[in-house]
Amino acid sequence: GFSYVDLVEGLRDGRFYALKRILCHDKEDRQAALHEVEMHGLFDHPNILRLVAHCMVEKGAKHEAWLLLPYVKGGTLWREVEALREKGTFMPEQRILLILHGICRGLQAIHSKGYAHRDLKPTNVLLDEDDQPVLMDLGSMNQARIEVNSSREAMAVQDWAAQRCTISYRAPELFTVPSQCIIDERTDIWSLGCVLYCMMFGEGPFDAIFQKGDSVALAVQSPIVFPPTTRYSAALQRLLSSMMTVNPQERPSIDDILHHLEGLQPALAGQDTTQI
Repeated sequence: GFSYVDLVEGLRDGRFYALKRILCHDKEDRQAALHEVEMHGLFDHPNILRLVAHCMVEKGAKHEAWLLLPYVKGGTLWREVEALREKGTFMPEQRILLILHGICRGLQAIHSKGYAHRDLKPTNVLLDEDDQPVLMDLGSMNQARIEVNSSREAMAVQDWAAQRCTISYRAPELFTVPSQCIIDERTDIWSLGCVLYCMMFGEGPFDAIFQKGDSVALAVQSPIVFPPTTRYSAALQRLLSSMMTVNPQERPSIDDILHHLEGLQPALAGQDTTQI
């Protein structure tokens, strides 16, 4: 269903919250909204948005699912990227590494439970008051491992991805799903690469292609070409290349990426225990 988000104030505590209202036109919409609630219930993690409360409201023949979420004042990562681009400046590497690390911690929690986010993008990453990234919009999340054994199943996965996974952040294997394959959590690694690219270059790698009306499905099948830059280290650019490998089997796991990140910035390794 379609959703609205309102800023609301708690009567008891005077705190601000975000109230997400999902319009449910039929049983399928209601199930999708309840699925999102269920996904929130799996996690208690600083890098995943928590669900404060939820209920289903009947409005005549229609229903609305109300999800009460913490209000995160910092706004989205996309908002920060846009603000920097408007100023003609770029995000410093240290800040990119810090944000990327938090996103990876959230993804690690999701992947370790056998799920995948499936719609990771800068508008689905919030930055809290401590500058920690928080993953939101868990509505597209599902079991990480999807076995495809026929062309009919392949088409069903492809159609689902077309509805639930934002086109310019969607992994190549979701555009043309083979009739015999396994789709897994490495779709998120591709999207993570697109988010990293966006932090480095001010827009997603396929945003311009999509806006021009050209084929993203075609563009994602070719090796990615990065704008020449001396702003960022060769190690960070190599990490980006590894995430955006067309063949999912060759992409690193989230644990590999975290290990690599902690090598790039040793201070990150102890971040969860001490923050000075």
